Order: sequence, then structure tokens, then C-alpha cells
Amino acid sequence: MDSTPLLSDTVEGAVDHKGRPAIRSKTGRWRSAALIIGVEIAERFSYYGIGGNLITYLTGPLQQSTVTAAVNVNTWSGVASMLPLLGAFVADAYIGRYRTILFASLLYVLGLGFLTLSAVLPSLIPPSCDNSNNTSTTSCHPPQYQIIFFFCSLYLVALAQGGHKPCVQAFGADQFDGQHPEEYKSKSSFFNWWYFGMCSGIVCTNLILTYIQDNLNWGLGFGIPCVCMMVALAVFLLGTNSYRYNFNVDNDNPFRRIAQVFVTAARNWRSTPPASPVDEEGSETLLLDGANQFRFLDKALMATESENSKTGWVVCSVNQVEEAKALLRLAPIWAACLVFAIVNSQSSTFFTKQGATMDRKIGSSGFQIPPAALQTCASLSIVLFMPFYDRVLIPIARAFTKKHSGITVLQRIGTGIFLSMIAMVVAALVERERLQTAIEAKIVDIPKATVPMSVWWLVPQYILFGIAEAFTMVGLQEFFYDQMPKALRSVGLALYLSIFGVGSFLSSFLVSAIEKLTSEDGHDSWFSNNLNRAHLDYFYWLLVGLSVIGLSIYLYFSRSYVYNRAYIM
Repeated sequence: MDSTPLLSDTVEGAVDHKGRPAIRSKTGRWRSAALIIGVEIAERFSYYGIGGNLITYLTGPLQQSTVTAAVNVNTWSGVASMLPLLGAFVADAYIGRYRTILFASLLYVLGLGFLTLSAVLPSLIPPSCDNSNNTSTTSCHPPQYQIIFFFCSLYLVALAQGGHKPCVQAFGADQFDGQHPEEYKSKSSFFNWWYFGMCSGIVCTNLILTYIQDNLNWGLGFGIPCVCMMVALAVFLLGTNSYRYNFNVDNDNPFRRIAQVFVTAARNWRSTPPASPVDEEGSETLLLDGANQFRFLDKALMATESENSKTGWVVCSVNQVEEAKALLRLAPIWAACLVFAIVNSQSSTFFTKQGATMDRKIGSSGFQIPPAALQTCASLSIVLFMPFYDRVLIPIARAFTKKHSGITVLQRIGTGIFLSMIAMVVAALVERERLQTAIEAKIVDIPKATVPMSVWWLVPQYILFGIAEAFTMVGLQEFFYDQMPKALRSVGLALYLSIFGVGSFLSSFLVSAIEKLTSEDGHDSWFSNNLNRAHLDYFYWLLVGLSVIGLSIYLYFSRSYVYNRAYIM
């Protein structure tokens, strides 16, 4: 006799790997989420194993200038952060999150393998300029075909990350039922532990891979992430039988549903929207006080006589209109966070170059810290702060606010933006001190000389950035997941990532524009290759000013934001 699971033991809107209703006690929850977090640790180890020290490879073996390398790093980072929009679209509209993760992982391994080849094959290894017998200036630059092969491999990794990143996190959150009280609490904690795991992978990268790349071999430094992604793929496949898989009950393309609202509202632009639209029984997205926002979309609730005769685009449901409004509500928050993304992109570029000029020796052993390894301070501060935040600060806040999350997600994001602004103030003051030390040591015109100032001066700004990320990055992940329609949550996380993609592009534009303006008439630019004659401190103060403006805009829009009912429950 077949045992049929009780209705109360199944998860609404979720199935198991065989397409049957997912049994709550046998699928999902932390058992499955832990595997997915493990995959994320390996993926971040691999991704930051490439991106974290990329500026060193570009200015070293590939012989690029500081500005060119910084622009290339920001551009690649921007593309890598924008491509999740494509990956999320494919996942949510066509093949699902599980298959997208699978295909993206295979592409990841391929891209990392090509990067390893670019550093291992003799014909592709950049020529060394350290040979004193080498009098040719052109031979110091790698051949064009090598640069093309390297960047093609690099952007193949970005494409793979675009499919992997939004889907893995959304798939992990899908393992918890937001309508179940206990699982709802676990889902909120999931985003904290997700970021904890992600930063653990980054810490390992900064401690291990940067040393290997700077002191041993770039081929090994690129090859280890490739092997790590193979392991991540194997771990992901282990949980296939226990995962929960979401499915669209209406069997309708979610993008078509949203687009239909805007098209129908545009067709009815001359009509007057209904005064009080009636909510639908059992719909996931329900009308709140914010139903009075974007009233022009309510015109999609009406159908003209000519439209009634058509079988294609017809009158929209209240649920569809509210989904479209939810997307529009996210736009101001998305835009207000761009300055945070611009500030955040500096830690992997100019901070690293600053560290390379300073005294990096530890004790009397002569061991030098790799410049990119300083990013460990930010990641380590997140790893140490996250359990304290989840187990101490949140319960205390919960006792006062009576909210499951302790503080609202928008309050959490705003706190991180404020801390990032303070971090830039500290960074500007430290850079001013570094420049003054170089002047006093009379090494301003000796770019390769070590500034007699300990690299530990940079630690406070890294720690502040780490704590700021613990607030803002995790908050943004939870916000863009929870506030999106259920069928579009991969897209929601892709929108969160696109903040940092656009932020990287804006950072590249800002650096290029300032480089052009400040280098006119033969003057040293703010980003001179000789950092002792540069003025990164001026750039940092500019970012402080932009942060003040961005935070003010964020506070204005966040105060009027209306959460959907699923978050308020």
C-alpha cells in the first residue's frame, strides 16, 4: 500500500527531484541549505582567487599601468555583476535554478581551466622584464594573442558566475518555507550564514592563493580555483535527492506577467483607474497601504471593448499589478545604493596598490604580506562579526522591536552605508599620512622604494568595510529576495548584484574622468603610477562627499517604502 504524505507535511509550491509534492520532513531546510552554502564557499574561493589579486597580475605579468589595470578590473567586475540578470532570466523563465547552476558550474570549470592554461603554456607566459640584458622596450609587453586569450578566459568566468551566483543563493533560500513560522526564522538566518560562508571562502583565498600567486606560480594560483570548482559541482550534485524545487503553479512566464501590466496600462492610458481594486483570495502578493502608489498601473485592471475581443493581452489581475508595483518600489532603493557600490570597489584596487608601497614585513623573519592578502581583514571581520550579529545583536533587537529580524532590512542596509562612509574618511586620513611619510623619507621620486610606514595602518579601514558589508550586503540580499514575486526571486538577487555591476562601471568612469582632468598640462594625476605623487586621498574625500549624498537619498526613499505582506508576517 502506497503511503501518501499528509497535506500538512507538504510544502506548498515545491516539489522533490521526482516532481512529487515536497515532504517537509524529508526535503529542504538546513540539511540541504548547508550543502548549498558549501558550494558557495568553494565558488567564492574560486572567484576571488581570480578577482582578488587581478590588479597585481595586470600590472605585473601583463605590464599594464595602474589606471588601465584599475579600469580593467572594475570593468570585468561590473560585467560579472551585470551578467546575473541574464542568468536569472534564463533560470526563472526557462530552465529553472537547478539546471542553470549545473550548466554554469561546468562553464566555470572551463573558464578557470583556460585561465590556468594562459599562465602555464610556455607560449602564453608573459615575458619577463627583469632581465638586465633585455634592452628592447617592446618585448616587455606580452603579445596581443596572449592578452586576447587571457581576457576571453576571464570573461568566460564572468559569464559562468552570471548564471551561478543569483541561482545558488535563491535556490538555497528556496529550501525554507516562508509561510512556516519556524522555517521563516531560519530563512532570515540563512542569509547571515550564507554571507558568513561566502566570506570564509574569501578569507581562505586571501590567505592562501594570494601568497601562491605572488611568491610561487600564477599557473598554480589559477589552477587551484579550477579544482575547487570541480569539488563544488560534486558537492552540489550530492544534494539532488533532498532539495526542494519551486514550480510556477500558474505555468505562466513571470516576465510575461509583468510586461503585460505595463503594456495594458499603456493601452488604457486615457482611462480612469478603478477607485478601489478588490484583492484576490489566496494571492501571494496582497494589496497594502502602498496600493495607492503607482496608480497609473491600476489601468491594467480594465479592458476596453476592443481588448475583450482579443485572445492575447487581456485584462490583468490585481496580483499581477501588485507584482509590477513591487518592482517599481525597488528602483529608488537600487539607485540609492550605487554610491555604496562605488566605494566598495576600491578595496580590491587602490587599497591593494597602497599596501604594495608600504612596509609589509612581519617581525624579523623578513616575510612580507602579499598586498591583496590585506583584504583578509575585511573578510575576517565579517566572519567574526556575523555570528555575533545573528546570535547576540538580533535577539536583543528582537526583544525591543518584536520583529523576527530584529531590525528592518532597510535599517540594516542604511547602517552599512553609513559605516562605509566612515571607512572612506579613515582611508583618506591614512593615505594623507602615507604621503607625508614618503615626503619626510625623501622617497617621493623613488616609486619602488618602500614607504617606512607599517601596512597595518590600512587594517582599520578594511575592518570598517567588512562590518559595513555585513550590514548592507546581507541586507540587500534579503531585501531583493523577499520583496520580489516568488517566481522572480533569482532576478531579485540578480538586481542586487547589478548594483555592484553598475557601481563598478561608474567607478571606472570616475577614475578615467579624474585621470584625464588631473593629468592635463603635464601635472601628476590623482592616480599616477608613482603613488607617492598621486592623490588618492583627494579621491577618497570625493567618495565621502558622494556617500553623504547617497545616504541622504537612501534615507528619503527608505522612509516611505512599503514592504509586501510576506515580509511583515
